[in-house]
Amino acid sequence: MKIEWREAERLRVFLGTSDHVGGNVASEALLQAAHRAGLAGGTVIQGSVGFGARSVIHRPHLFRLSSDQPVVVEFVDVPERIAAFVPQVWALLDQISGSLVTRERVQMLARPGGTHGL
Repeated sequence: MKIEWREAERLRVFLGTSDHVGGNVASEALLQAAHRAGLAGGTVIQGSVGFGARSVIHRPHLFRLSSDQPVVVEFVDVPERIAAFVPQVWALLDQISGSLVTRERVQMLARPGGTHGL
């Protein structure tokens, strides 16, 4: 069996659990947008402690019913699809103050048979 690595990119969006876009949780709105755009993969990862653009440390609080924990929404696909998706991400994040986006090259190993042409 021959293993072929492909050039890909990972797009990460750093948010908080309290961030909302149009009444929806921002991380879920981003994930749904990526799914509609046909990206190869996306994952929402909730952190335990973190800080971001507003320099506020986000952590769970024992005496609060809700807290603003850090969330990373991560997408992986070929560079062309990531580039085409970035404007949608930016438009959604326009409704949130203090988000951060990173983009980096990665190597992708994907099993054939998916619906995304990989």
